[in-house]
Amino acid sequence: MRTLAAIAVTLLQLAVAAAIAVAVAAAAAPFALPGCQSKCGELDIPYPFGTTDGCYRPGFKVTCDPKPGAGVAQRLKLGNNGDGPAVLEISVENSTVRVRSSTWFFAVGNTSMARLAVVPDGGPHPPYVLNPKRNRLVHIGCGFRVSLWRVAPGAERAFNTCYASCREDDLRKIRSSRCEGHGCCDVPIPAGGGLTSFSARFRWPGNNNTGCPKTSSPWIASGVTVAVVERRWWRDETNVFNLKMSMLAFGRASGAVAPAILDWVFDNNSTCTEVESTSDYGCVSKHSKCVDSTGSALGYVCKCSSGYQGNPYVRDGCQKPRRRLHLSAGIIFAMGVGIGMFLLLLAIVTIFATKSFKDRKARKMREYFFKQNRGLLLRQLVDKDIAERMIFSLEELEKATNKFDKTRILGGGGHGTVYKGILSNQHVVAIKMSKLVIQREIDGFINEVAILSQINHRNVVKLFGCCLETEVPLLVYEFIPNGTLYAHLHVDGPTSLPWKDRLRIAFEVATSLAYLHSSASMSIVHRDIKSSNILLDDRLTAKVSDFGASRGITIDESGVTTAVQGTYGYLDPEYYYTRRLTEKSDIYSYGVMLVELLTRKKPTTDMSQYDVSLVAHFIQLLSKDRLSEILDVQVIEEGEEEAKQVAAIAALCVQMKGNDRPTMRHVEMRLQGIQSPNNNFQSDPGVQGLLQIGRTTFEGSNNIVVHDNNSRRYSMEREILLSATLPR
Repeated sequence: MRTLAAIAVTLLQLAVAAAIAVAVAAAAAPFALPGCQSKCGELDIPYPFGTTDGCYRPGFKVTCDPKPGAGVAQRLKLGNNGDGPAVLEISVENSTVRVRSSTWFFAVGNTSMARLAVVPDGGPHPPYVLNPKRNRLVHIGCGFRVSLWRVAPGAERAFNTCYASCREDDLRKIRSSRCEGHGCCDVPIPAGGGLTSFSARFRWPGNNNTGCPKTSSPWIASGVTVAVVERRWWRDETNVFNLKMSMLAFGRASGAVAPAILDWVFDNNSTCTEVESTSDYGCVSKHSKCVDSTGSALGYVCKCSSGYQGNPYVRDGCQKPRRRLHLSAGIIFAMGVGIGMFLLLLAIVTIFATKSFKDRKARKMREYFFKQNRGLLLRQLVDKDIAERMIFSLEELEKATNKFDKTRILGGGGHGTVYKGILSNQHVVAIKMSKLVIQREIDGFINEVAILSQINHRNVVKLFGCCLETEVPLLVYEFIPNGTLYAHLHVDGPTSLPWKDRLRIAFEVATSLAYLHSSASMSIVHRDIKSSNILLDDRLTAKVSDFGASRGITIDESGVTTAVQGTYGYLDPEYYYTRRLTEKSDIYSYGVMLVELLTRKKPTTDMSQYDVSLVAHFIQLLSKDRLSEILDVQVIEEGEEEAKQVAAIAALCVQMKGNDRPTMRHVEMRLQGIQSPNNNFQSDPGVQGLLQIGRTTFEGSNNIVVHDNNSRRYSMEREILLSATLPR
């Protein structure tokens, strides 16, 4: 590698030396006046031409449109307002400008004399004239005779005549690539006098010289096209054919660019002798000379002296051409190989250096975030083998989610976005990217991760592990494919989940919460129980998910004081006011979910006709023994008696005081009894007692007081519903 690099550097040095020599040889002389625009697109703009005041000689103004940066190719045009022909090339050495030729069309029957201006109007002494030797006048059409007249001050005189026919029996000649009187004729431009415009007069066959030619030839157009074209360009038979056929068939040039050559002089009102000693003398460069024009344009032009080249109209514009470096084929080959090898080597080194830098930076950031997210603490809290299994690398999760592609998003909520991932062992997981976590809560977060990783319950979404190499830790959960309870419950149409499935799901959620509250190593309060956080697998088995707001409470504590978190409609009012979090907060949210299962109404949006919450309205009707008015019709049809028992349990769960609510273990046992085959609703005194409690427990309390005139006052829960804006 070192030998290769040395050879590449040696060859590169040779290439650089040659390039410098070539660059010095190619150094260009000044072309335009200082501070003036010297290019329009790819075209040079040499003085005396220019685009702005002070940059051009009178009569030589050109317009460059559009302005630079418009995203459209720029075009240079002669004339003060850009109304002249488009410029194709300007030659200072030959004193010519190559322009896009104008074309004129005359309808059949037009016999008036038409004046055709070839060059832009430059005042009483225009600097441009047609070059007679390098241009031809071309006429394309059928069945006409044209007379061409020179326009002279005070008089006109004819200088040429042209005739073209389109006989039906000679279509082959019409289609030919020659202009010999078959659909086309051309004439030379008269020399001398500086032709800038001419007139054309046509004669047509038919009655009174105005009728159309009597022929069915497909090549008969509706008139004649006249154009001035460059003679060298016109000699190309391809150009002749294209222009001829497009004019005959369409009556227009069809996008063809036909050039013409204009001669120009620096001063067409003076000779060299007259201006050499004046301030208006144009040949200002050293090594320049003045030449009187004897061609079509009268006046004088400037040339660089023999052995010099450049622009004689600007200072130091004529310079000696520098020697060109003549390189042998071997040196050129060596230069190419050297430059190629050096660039290849440079590219390889750059790629490896960039990759190494990025990898090093990414590794340091991962190590920093791992330390910040208390990776060592996590290792201390769980068994070493468990820790190794539950800590995922960022690289592994990026590969599993295709770098967290948007198409992998399963959903999102207040705590973050969930992605579907496929691990290297083809195991499908759900990866939760949480929102920013406050640094002081990281320790608690790691503690909860350690606890949840050891939970093994069939109705709790399994936490496989986490990634601590990002600013916000990533959680890896079991993937549940069948959506949420909310999505299955709130569907369009009269029927939703069957009542038996709803009852079983309620029991499964109660079982999981009872386990979290009492069977785990420490009590875990979910803090965000709701239907959208209950996932269903392909057998509609309930799985409690989204532990982003969960908190652990040790066995020697009855609760913790913390910031309020939860979801509008499900939030425990006592927790909201006291900020004291206990397991009874989950029981209230669970009771709201039971009401949702019974009524198929959304706690976050549905209000009664009295503008009270779903829970308050539910309790009102239950206390008046009018429960059927709010129950889901499907529930009434499939299990009304069981629904009444569940309604009584829900009423107990949503009592205002947490101490009056049952435990989740008690709720689990009651739901299990309701599901048993020998459940006797009418004869069970326990159930009848629950119903009686449900009817009377809210009357006279701090909830809603119902009077005969249906008046009411605001309750504690009503105040929360109207004013609370809570974080998720």
